[in-house]
Amino acid sequence: SGIKGIDVPGTEEKLIANLFADDTTVFLNEEDDFNTLQTILNKWCIAAGAKFNTKKTQILPIGSEEYRGRVIRERKVSQEHHGIPEEMKIVPDGQLTRILGAWIGNKGNQESPWTPVVEKIDEDLERWEKGHPTAEGRKLIIQMVIGGRTQYLARVQGMPKQIEDNLRKRIRKFF
Repeated sequence: SGIKGIDVPGTEEKLIANLFADDTTVFLNEEDDFNTLQTILNKWCIAAGAKFNTKKTQILPIGSEEYRGRVIRERKVSQEHHGIPEEMKIVPDGQLTRILGAWIGNKGNQESPWTPVVEKIDEDLERWEKGHPTAEGRKLIIQMVIGGRTQYLARVQGMPKQIEDNLRKRIRKFF
């Protein structure tokens, strides 16, 4: 393909692309030309009869803080290659971007992805409380609401200790 991707420690394989349904994550190293990726994507879109949405594209620089800053300032993966189109967002340090349900980024707040989950749990528990459930019902509601809403994100993201403690308090209060 002409794309080198990134080395994964402990394996001989390189990480180039991750595809799931209509989401594609491509990993470029600093020697890769962003134009090469665009050419590949354009050919694929023609062959598949699809349209690539550049406005939804996000670039997350990986590497030293100096390198990440340079990518953001110059909108280039490297000096030798073409720039990143203006309509594509480059995720700066301190912000997270969502990839297959996990929120990743450089120097991002790892608790922030949990805020909407915890808010939804609070809404659900409040609604269930109005029905005055039995002890057995409360146990099932806790498993369904808290377990169901946290399982995937905890698996892909990890759960910060503060969030875990907050959820433990919510369980005690509800039960």
